[in-house]
Amino acid sequence: MLEAVLGIGTDLELRATLQHVVDTATELIGARYGALGVVDAERGGLTELFTAGLSDTERHRIGRLPDGHTGLLGALIDEPGPIRLDDLTTDPRSRGVPPGHPPMRSFLGVPVQLDGEVLGNLYLAEKRSGTFTEQDQSLLRVLAAQAAGAIGTARLYGTARQRERWIEGAAAVTTALLTGRNAVDALETVAESARVLADAFAGVVLHPTEEGGMEIVTASTVDDPGDLVGTTIEPGSPVLVQLLGGEPVFIEDSATDPRMTTHVRSRFGPSMMLPLQSGGKLIGTLALPRKRGGRPYRAVDRLLATQFASQAALALVLADAQHDREQLAVFEDRDRIARDLHDLVVQRLFATEMMLESTRRRVADPGLDGLLGRAVDELDSTIQEVRTTIFALQQPPADGPTSVRGKVLRETGGAAVLLGFRPSVRFTGPVDTLVGEPAGGELLAALRTALAAAHRRVGVTSIDVEVDATARLAGDRDGVRLTVRDNGVRDNGVRDDGVRDDGARDDSVRDDGVYDADSGERGTTVTWEAPR
Repeated sequence: MLEAVLGIGTDLELRATLQHVVDTATELIGARYGALGVVDAERGGLTELFTAGLSDTERHRIGRLPDGHTGLLGALIDEPGPIRLDDLTTDPRSRGVPPGHPPMRSFLGVPVQLDGEVLGNLYLAEKRSGTFTEQDQSLLRVLAAQAAGAIGTARLYGTARQRERWIEGAAAVTTALLTGRNAVDALETVAESARVLADAFAGVVLHPTEEGGMEIVTASTVDDPGDLVGTTIEPGSPVLVQLLGGEPVFIEDSATDPRMTTHVRSRFGPSMMLPLQSGGKLIGTLALPRKRGGRPYRAVDRLLATQFASQAALALVLADAQHDREQLAVFEDRDRIARDLHDLVVQRLFATEMMLESTRRRVADPGLDGLLGRAVDELDSTIQEVRTTIFALQQPPADGPTSVRGKVLRETGGAAVLLGFRPSVRFTGPVDTLVGEPAGGELLAALRTALAAAHRRVGVTSIDVEVDATARLAGDRDGVRLTVRDNGVRDNGVRDDGVRDDGARDDSVRDDGVYDADSGERGTTVTWEAPR
């Protein structure tokens, strides 16, 4: 007995401890069969059953082990106390025995209790020499008491280790999110870490939709997630109402729970749905489903997962804030560069242009006058290019431009990928102020067409784009003029931009915009203009 008691407390791993208890009891009392059932205090019944004396063939023949809701095992749970029978088949409580169960007659069972809480029950059957005696019962009760202390210690150790893993996992997620990962990687990190820590089949992150529902945006699974991503919880769902209220949702069986309405629920059993909140606002949901028939989540599992979700939500918010700060730093740096270009480069170029213009007026030599005139024009063009660069620097790089000037720069920037060089762009007049709709949209369409036509020509190495918002059209009307010049080899026939090489308009040209073209042996100029 002393050796048995000393041996029980040598292992801190819970499952190993439980198996050692039942093996020791069976050997000490001299029984042929033994079992130790772990009682689920929350749900009642048995969650696990550790056995001794059963062969693999007998285990297979029994099939599913008893759940403790019926028979003598259930009686021990309902009324914790010793039960000793010489012939269990004559007891009215003995029912629900599986067909493949080996025949048993003598029976002895005692509860395993710690501080008034029933942790499990210890059963013995078929004593090898006669029937169980009162002394056997006393010995088994002593053994069960010692086992209860060992089980309590092993549970505390297991819970502490589990808590440590969750804390380490939350810290790793926070570190990963704050190292500059993008939004998609951040959500995948949260889903994957939570799935592993919870021993779940899947880790899923849902985001609120504009309609008031929720959609799965990230899924981490043991195997192929299939059609999980994109699955939507419709507005008004009971689960959604609970989540929007900031309450976690714990589900015993997703396939049969009436609160679950998605088409993927039939794949899962126990599940946790944990709100990701920041400042009282729901920013998402972390769902951790297990497969059908999987182990139910315990109270400690739910507590640790809820704490992890709170930490993950905070980390997501901090990661977003850090990303915003980094973007702000980029914008501030771009603004500084733009100011430096304007205050230093543009002003010096403009001063040099004025000096050359003044010198030009004093020169009598026509050849030198022409040379200075070209230098002035080049400086003026350079000033326009620098101003265009300043404007581009002042645009948020991730946002779509809303002004005509910004859209023109976006089109030329996109064309640079195909052309292999960036077209030169020059603006005359307050384009964004004077050019509205529909003229702005038509101008962009004309620019797109002209750039595409230039790309198809042979030998194009430079393209100049000019937008003049102060153009005077026929009839002395205010208008906007787009001019696109390239140095490519002249093509023949009708181009896809609607302009013939002879300058005639094709039928596809819009009536509210006028095209003109001038093609030489080397280079083509396309002009589009329309009233403002």
